[in-house]
Amino acid sequence: MELLNRPRRLRGNASIRGLVRETRVSKQSLIYPMFVREGKGIVEEIPSLYGQLRYSPDTLPQGLEAVAKAGVPAVMLFGIPEHKDPEGSSAWDDHGVVQEALRIARREFPDLYLITDLCMCEYTSHGHCGILRGQTVDNDKTLDCLARIALSYAHAGADMVAPSDMMDGRVLAIRTALDREGYTDLPIMSYSVKYASAFYGPFREAAGSAPAFGDRKTYQMDPHNLREGLKEAALDAAEGADILMVKPALAYLDVIRAVRERFDLPLAAYSVSGEYAMVKAAAAAGLIDEEKVAAEAAVSVFRAGADILITYYAKELARWMDEGRIG
Repeated sequence: MELLNRPRRLRGNASIRGLVRETRVSKQSLIYPMFVREGKGIVEEIPSLYGQLRYSPDTLPQGLEAVAKAGVPAVMLFGIPEHKDPEGSSAWDDHGVVQEALRIARREFPDLYLITDLCMCEYTSHGHCGILRGQTVDNDKTLDCLARIALSYAHAGADMVAPSDMMDGRVLAIRTALDREGYTDLPIMSYSVKYASAFYGPFREAAGSAPAFGDRKTYQMDPHNLREGLKEAALDAAEGADILMVKPALAYLDVIRAVRERFDLPLAAYSVSGEYAMVKAAAAAGLIDEEKVAAEAAVSVFRAGADILITYYAKELARWMDEGRIG
């Protein structure tokens, strides 16, 4: 049989497959999420996220050392305060849990890139992502609080802030506040396209951030909508976002692709707690090869168009890259 085109020629062995690989992943593209709980001497397992830990600011260097050794360049910090109130005031306390963690991390690991998730849900007594007016979140009052939190993180040494609240206009409010105080070079990675997803369950247990009533569907996006996500991304880009993000990742690969095709800004995707927990559970049951599934899922996110992956598997992915098992 005379065949001029034989695609299998380029699949014959590992060397040629690596040479023609279209999607390449790098440790430099990974961000590792970490939970910091107010207190001292805390290193505790998170039941809903097997293998993940909560640290107090003083023990955080233990976790950061493992990140640095793995070669993961950046972490994203989520705070769990002791005090919660309707306004979430602990979020902008100069001696709050994230602020103290930033100072310690900056001193002990000056080369790590420190990103702070910027939201109020972990800090409010009602668990919603902003200031309430009755049973709804007051968008414009919340903007002032978000700007105040961003400045507090900047003062404490954050390299980047990442607003995840989904309030209208929050990127502009944060950018204006940062610029006014001289933080013109501090970037914003916006959770631009964040869906009201069922995949967040394990995170809410880990961070103690489940809403006390109702849900977040009036500010997080309807999973049915893609064009609305492009609108949100366009607004954030116009307001000064430096990096856009899609969250979650795996169930929204089409959204990642659509945002990538529309915008030139760097694009992040967050492989969320539910995605991680499903892989862990299936692996524990002996149903899948954890390493291969986690690696394949990561590659799919980059193939869809993401430049950056935020994942609880960051350290493992980095190790597998070093060992030549993913690349």
